[in-house]
Amino acid sequence: MAKQSAAELAQAKPGFGGKLKRVFTNMGKSLKRVFFDTIAELKKVTWPTRENLINYTLIVLLFMAVLAVVVFALDTGASMLVNMLTRLRV
Repeated sequence: MAKQSAAELAQAKPGFGGKLKRVFTNMGKSLKRVFFDTIAELKKVTWPTRENLINYTLIVLLFMAVLAVVVFALDTGASMLVNMLTRLRV
């Protein structure tokens, strides 16, 4: 195996390290673009006022409470129905 000169090594094609460097460089550019695009989109958002935010939050909490009662009622009813059906078979 002959030794390669420094000039020959410099002219050699980049190996896996060169490809990996390009991948990370491109990934860095992509992430940077996503970050700045996200900031640009957030600047376009019409944010709710404090009063609207409180009203929307209360509406969501009220809806969740009503839905919890409905689910509880359906679960209790189904449980009672299953208990009644199992008692009939015994």
